[in-house]
Amino acid sequence: MAEKRDYYEVLGVSKSANDDEIKKAYRKMARQYHPDVNKASDAEDKFKEVKEAYDVLSDSGKRSQYDQFGHIDPNQGMGGGFQGGDFGGFGDIFDMFFGGGGRRDPNAPQRGNDLQYNLTIEFEEAVFGKEIEIKIPRTESCDTCFGSGAKPGTKPETCSVCHGSGQQEVVQNTPFGRMVNRRACSNCGGKGKIIKDKCSTCNGSGQVKKQRTINVHVPAGAYDGAQMRMSGEGEGGLRGGPAGDLYINIRVKPHEYFEREGDDIYLELPITFTQAALGDDIEIPTLHDKVRLKIPAGTQTEHFFRLKGKGVPKLRGVGQGDMHVKVRIVTPKNLSEEQKDLLRQFASLSGEHTQENEQSFFDRMKKAFRGD
Repeated sequence: MAEKRDYYEVLGVSKSANDDEIKKAYRKMARQYHPDVNKASDAEDKFKEVKEAYDVLSDSGKRSQYDQFGHIDPNQGMGGGFQGGDFGGFGDIFDMFFGGGGRRDPNAPQRGNDLQYNLTIEFEEAVFGKEIEIKIPRTESCDTCFGSGAKPGTKPETCSVCHGSGQQEVVQNTPFGRMVNRRACSNCGGKGKIIKDKCSTCNGSGQVKKQRTINVHVPAGAYDGAQMRMSGEGEGGLRGGPAGDLYINIRVKPHEYFEREGDDIYLELPITFTQAALGDDIEIPTLHDKVRLKIPAGTQTEHFFRLKGKGVPKLRGVGQGDMHVKVRIVTPKNLSEEQKDLLRQFASLSGEHTQENEQSFFDRMKKAFRGD
């Protein structure tokens, strides 16, 4: 397993970076590596790495723990923490060589496998929610034999070799005594049953491949990277066992104008120098509707306006986030002579000194250093 990179290195920030610097770095890199924007083969892995780093460093408690212990979880210790059970399959090894432990019934019901589905949705669909139909290929219990694998009117027979246990014992004499090895029954393949007349639909497997249409409710406020679990919508179980679950991974496409951070929405609004200096009343878009935004006279570039309740509905709670509008003053290009003359008059009235028709600033700096 590859060693994890330092989270600060992943986001390209120093260990003394504040929350705003971490947010800014995350938003930049998330856009860069989002799988719907970056088609490189490693883009998805890098996107997940960036998100994992941000999830830790944006949480003061997790960040403090990370600064102290790094990637080691202090609650589990250096070994990762055994959680009981059979210690990763050691029980099966002991059974194989020493014949200990309980035997599993090969004919017991078995739960179906879980499935995963990556669902890509539009920015607005994540904000307001949507009902979406998806098609899932999966295995289901055969409708002809009802999962038994046997031809209708017949049923599987108990294996005459292993008597239904699914295992055979092989005794060997060694210098250390008699050794008993246990292995899957060669007659029934470890199933404990023999199907003489197989179902023609599933060929004796008891399962068939089907494409199922599932209705998915994406809740309002869903976010990129969220995971939804749909119980019982995974692979069908064996021998009457329950079906597995379906896990839906949400991917949200970037928006052309808006950026999202939690439940808040950010919009960069370009305005002219005249609007910033004299003030204006501008109609701007939000996720919900169009609103009027009053720009006070003398507004400076990168000033933020807050529109309360114009953000994303809270996924687990009541109310909505806010919308933040950042003003960016656009410098005009390709001015006419009349416009330039008016600006010269403005500069003169303001007591400003321009370099037009005079020696350049760098020429004057050179003379100053030469002592001219």
